[in-house]
Amino acid sequence: MNYPVWNLDIFGGGLLIALIAVFHVYISHFAVGGGLFLVLTEMKGYREDNPSIIEYVRKHAKFFLLITMVAGSMTGVGIWFTIALLNPSATSTLIHYYVFGWATEWVFFLLEIISLFIYAYTFGRLGRKTHLLMGWIYFGAAWMSLFIINGIIDLMLTPGNWVQNHNFWSGFFNPTFWPSLFFRTFLALMIAGLFGLLTSTRLKDRELRHKMVRHCALYLLIPFFLLLASAWWYKAALPPELQAMLFQTMPEMKPFITGFIYLSVLLMAGGLLMAVRIPRCLSCTAAIVLLIIGQLYMGCFEFMREGGRRPYIIRNYMYSNSIHTKDLASVQKQGVLKSAKWVQEKKVTSDNLLQSGHELYNLLCLPCHSIGGPLNDIKKVTKNFTPWGLANMIGAIDRFHPYMPPFPGNRLEAKALAAYIATELNGRHNADRPVTIQSTAKLDMPTFNPKKDSYVLLSWTDMGMQAMTDTSNEWMILPPGVNLHALLIKRDESPEIITDDVRITYAIDPAFSDPSAQIPFWKNSKQLFGKKFAKNTGLSGNGLSGTMQSGDDDFHADLLPVVPYPTDGGYMPYPSMTITATDMKGTILARTKTVVPTATEMGCNNCHGGLWRVNGQAGISTATAGNILKVHDRLSGTSLSKQASSGKPVLCQKCHADSRFGRKGDGKQLNMSASIHGFHANFLAPQGADACTACHPAGELGASRSFRGIHHSLDLNCTNCHGSLADHAISLLKAEAKAGKKRARVLMQHLKPEMTATAKDIKPRKPWINEPDCLNCHKDYEQPDDDTTFNQWTAGSDDLFRNRTDEAGIVPCSACHNSMHALYPATNPYGKDLDNRQPLQYQKKPFPMGANKGCAVCHTVVMDEELHHPNMLHEFRNQ
Repeated sequence: MNYPVWNLDIFGGGLLIALIAVFHVYISHFAVGGGLFLVLTEMKGYREDNPSIIEYVRKHAKFFLLITMVAGSMTGVGIWFTIALLNPSATSTLIHYYVFGWATEWVFFLLEIISLFIYAYTFGRLGRKTHLLMGWIYFGAAWMSLFIINGIIDLMLTPGNWVQNHNFWSGFFNPTFWPSLFFRTFLALMIAGLFGLLTSTRLKDRELRHKMVRHCALYLLIPFFLLLASAWWYKAALPPELQAMLFQTMPEMKPFITGFIYLSVLLMAGGLLMAVRIPRCLSCTAAIVLLIIGQLYMGCFEFMREGGRRPYIIRNYMYSNSIHTKDLASVQKQGVLKSAKWVQEKKVTSDNLLQSGHELYNLLCLPCHSIGGPLNDIKKVTKNFTPWGLANMIGAIDRFHPYMPPFPGNRLEAKALAAYIATELNGRHNADRPVTIQSTAKLDMPTFNPKKDSYVLLSWTDMGMQAMTDTSNEWMILPPGVNLHALLIKRDESPEIITDDVRITYAIDPAFSDPSAQIPFWKNSKQLFGKKFAKNTGLSGNGLSGTMQSGDDDFHADLLPVVPYPTDGGYMPYPSMTITATDMKGTILARTKTVVPTATEMGCNNCHGGLWRVNGQAGISTATAGNILKVHDRLSGTSLSKQASSGKPVLCQKCHADSRFGRKGDGKQLNMSASIHGFHANFLAPQGADACTACHPAGELGASRSFRGIHHSLDLNCTNCHGSLADHAISLLKAEAKAGKKRARVLMQHLKPEMTATAKDIKPRKPWINEPDCLNCHKDYEQPDDDTTFNQWTAGSDDLFRNRTDEAGIVPCSACHNSMHALYPATNPYGKDLDNRQPLQYQKKPFPMGANKGCAVCHTVVMDEELHHPNMLHEFRNQ
């Protein structure tokens, strides 16, 4: 940040340095191994008294001099020039701390030049011993250059105690110095053999060619086994966390690791092949191929070594964006733009958002990424993100991508950087909000005559906010399934709940009667969730119309396959259901209507690409679903994308337990709720309720707006009951950590609670069992003395609001108050009183059943006794 930026665009991402460095390193290793090859081969000629071998060495020496002194020197200067422009801070550090190391290396390099020129041009002029001495001097100087450069280069990978003491020798003889030195020495000998094959296969004399080819092949084969041993030593010397990142959590390295392994086999096989007599034309071609393979081999190793440094340029000392580790906190506090010297914009505003983002990109991303280039293309890796999604990813990018440095800026700078990348480079925009909703739903409701009608029929769903995933060709988290309940009450001074000798039927609004025409996943639901699940769904038994089953106190129809897509197109997450009670002769006793909420507005496309599947409002597209599986594969080492593409949709609950659907998972992974909330909380916190509505269909500007009950009208939000996303996730993860699942602690380590002092204060809980409870605020059913119930969980599922009955143990709470998130009086975005039809039908008011002393709805008389719960005879406060 203290130097001007060299903007390379498509040539960025390390491409320029890679092209120069890999070529130079290949030649420089040849310069070391080739020196020993020349001396030993010359000695072989003298020992066998074979002038032809001496002549071969003389010509090979000229070739060697041309390659190493011309191409090697030019690319060496090119490396210094390039790194000084690409990362001047790191270059400056290496020069200042190791100036005498470099000076010593340059002395040895000068000795190399002088001795090699003398050696190459004095064949037959100097005596044998003197000439060989020149060769040995060259090799010794070349190997000492390798010795010195190896120490400095490996300092950047494994600095050891140098980070603390900055001692020259502490950094030079770092933890990987010796294994790296041996590895590079053996690699240099192999490369000398490869170049030897290139020249020896062109000898015209058949016998001499065969002899020299076999001689060169030995330089390839013998060091090869020593190279593998030193490679194992090298790997073992790396810190455990670096090994884990390089070989397990860094997918970008997989091609290079795989390439190194396969190319090892090819080099071995090639060396054996060259040792056998083969025609000259074939041996020449094989030598060229092996030389190219050797270059690729070197490239794989160098890419792995460079990748191992991430997210640093000098490990534990300086990040790849040139920010010192010791300065990170102060830069984060002050902001990147204020800390940088060579920028025009010092503060992000709404007017300079894109310009600021561009400058932030140049400072933080350009050192490793290109724009549209072949290496580390920023457009490719961010193409799926909207500006909002990318801003959240950037803020926590190092948590699940350990090869990325922590973002050093503030949230506004993250927003600016995301806007530049997502909008300017990729053309993606945040979803248009607010969604315009046409309140065209008809408020048709059956009549009720309190003087004549003998029955009251109440109906509700156990989930006021119901979501489902409509991508079951790829994967499924939430199946289509709404649980519908009904309660038939015979009106009297002492009302009676009727469950015998009656039939209660349900029927979906005709506009939603054919969901299979819109969503082709019913067969997959059965395949994914199994026969037990299918038995209780529209797949075998319950459909979109039918007869409800009688329970102990009420009637129910479970997991109805309701979708928010009317047959004429569009999106409507509140289909109407007509419930009718008849006696066994078919005489209608009572009829009512209720909404069966189901939404597909899950904001996955903010981070996973694709667009809304239906009307630009809702639905998960195939592109979005496919990217989710790819990300899962990359981060967790699975092969879900391959499974889905083979026609086998992925069921998340196969591995992740989900008590809501009775799925036990594999017992190893986190449960569904802990996994999803725990992972995403690392990116979305702290954002209050906005973090919740990024995924759940409750956003006030969205197409569903499922949080529509009385609490919403009173300006409460998700966090009042569930806590912030971080708090919510910690409560779930603590229970999983207590169960011995290590992944829970990994996800928790960066989460900071917002509603308690520390994470220790948050009580662990199990999803769908330990939940917030109304009576935590409404103590003794009184006016609440607090507006939050976070961290006060129900003891078990029987205590949940959706499962609980009144104090008398007779009437379910939901029958009178409606389901969670839609408590009476609710305000439905698709029709103000859609959810309030039953209280309007029976008491002409949208308040809870029996409110304002309206007990006569069921009891037929005014009641003075608070039968169902205390304080129920008070006037409804929020009218």
